[in-house]
Amino acid sequence: MFFPKASLMTNLPRHRLITRTGTAIALALLLAACGEPPGTPAAGYHAVDIRAVDWGRDFRMTDHAGQVRSLRDFKGKVVMMFFGFTQCPDICPSTMADMAQAVNQLGGSAAEVQGLFVTVDPARDTPEVLAKYVTGFHPSFLGLRANEQSTQALADEFKAFYAARRPAPAPDSEHRHGDTAPYMVDHTRAVYVFDRKGKLTLLITSGRTVDEIAADLNRLLRE
Repeated sequence: MFFPKASLMTNLPRHRLITRTGTAIALALLLAACGEPPGTPAAGYHAVDIRAVDWGRDFRMTDHAGQVRSLRDFKGKVVMMFFGFTQCPDICPSTMADMAQAVNQLGGSAAEVQGLFVTVDPARDTPEVLAKYVTGFHPSFLGLRANEQSTQALADEFKAFYAARRPAPAPDSEHRHGDTAPYMVDHTRAVYVFDRKGKLTLLITSGRTVDEIAADLNRLLRE
């Protein structure tokens, strides 16, 4: 299944949303494009309950401090994981800001929630870049990265989508190397949430407010 993806270009101020629908998560999971209602939540949650899926079981990536991380490192915590890239102009920073604000609303329980940002642009998102980016939203958040092959494998495991689109240079352009030109990255917008036992439990889709995210996190913490 493909989730809504945000098409983002480093030199564009606005985004566009593209939706593809599949059937891998659950029959009730309907994810919509911009301007349409988000997925159908399970009773008691604002986000979509996906604990019945058999994918999204684990990850193994290196954080911005150089430590290899997996879900085992965060056992006992509720974990929010988002795929994005640091040069994203709007979707990524707004989503990360919402995650941080939701954590802050938890008060004394905030330390029991871990925010993770998985870069889909490891070529530009170095450990130093990730460290500055994620901690700018919340000091406890971690940036995760891997090589291109491992990043794609992780995206496949989580049914996530991302793809860089490099614009073709004009015939008379002096800049003929696509790797140096600004480029667009299409990627899944949803936030994946794991419970304290490391089980993938919720999918936060577009349209959820900070208050709703905080309420879902608080409920997971009590389970």
